[in-house]
Amino acid sequence: MPENRKEIMKLLADFGTIGMAVAFSIFIGVGIGYFLDNKVFGGRTRPWFTLIFLGVGVAAAFKNLYMMTKRKDL
Repeated sequence: MPENRKEIMKLLADFGTIGMAVAFSIFIGVGIGYFLDNKVFGGRTRPWFTLIFLGVGVAAAFKNLYMMTKRKDL
C-alpha cells in the first residue's frame, strides 16, 4: 500500500473514532436521563432528567473531543 494511502486510512480511522466518541457520549447521557425519568421516578420528572443528562452528555462529548485533539494533535 502506498504511504499516502496509509496516511489517508489512518486519518479516516482517527476521525471515525472521534465521531463515535461524540455520538456515544450524547446517547449515553440521554439514555441515563430517560432511564431516570421513566423507570426510577415513574414519569413524574419527565423530561427534566432527560434534558439535564443530554446537557451532561454534550459536555462529555466536547471534553472527549478536546482530549482527543490534544492527544492526537489534529
